Amino acid sequence: KPSKRAKMGIILCPERRRIFKESSVLENLRIGAYLASSRQASETLEYVFEIFPALEKLKKRVGGFLSGGEQQMLAIGRALMAQPTVLLLDEPLLGLSPLMQAMLVRSTREIRDQKKISIIITEQYARPVIPIIDYGFILENGAAVLEGTKEELLSNPDVRSAYFGV
Repeated sequence: KPSKRAKMGIILCPERRRIFKESSVLENLRIGAYLASSRQASETLEYVFEIFPALEKLKKRVGGFLSGGEQQMLAIGRALMAQPTVLLLDEPLLGLSPLMQAMLVRSTREIRDQKKISIIITEQYARPVIPIIDYGFILENGAAVLEGTKEELLSNPDVRSAYFGV
């Protein structure tokens, strides 16, 4: 059950963001804090605004009027409000500009390092996320065909050629 996983600290940030488009940024974020005390929610909200300062400026804006990158920040911020120990990011870079992709990758690294959250990323376009992974799996047709550390994957000529164009 999703509620049981949430109580265990496993939180999904779904593909295509799935924010509440009729609700404000602030309302979307507060929805993510449904398991937290008000003090925890306030502290986490401050942290989300620190990681994604654009959201603080947009906190009264309705989610449906945000850009794709802003919506992705909001979706990740909402997931952070649940104070995860494991954060699942499903295609977080899908449809975003290279500049927004780079910003989200940097933010993801900061979240991992500062909050000590385990982050699992599924991403078809792996090149931007490679710098922040510790361990990776290559999937084909839903099955893991290769796995290893970042260094092992990057040193594999087949992986470099097929997935990174190197």
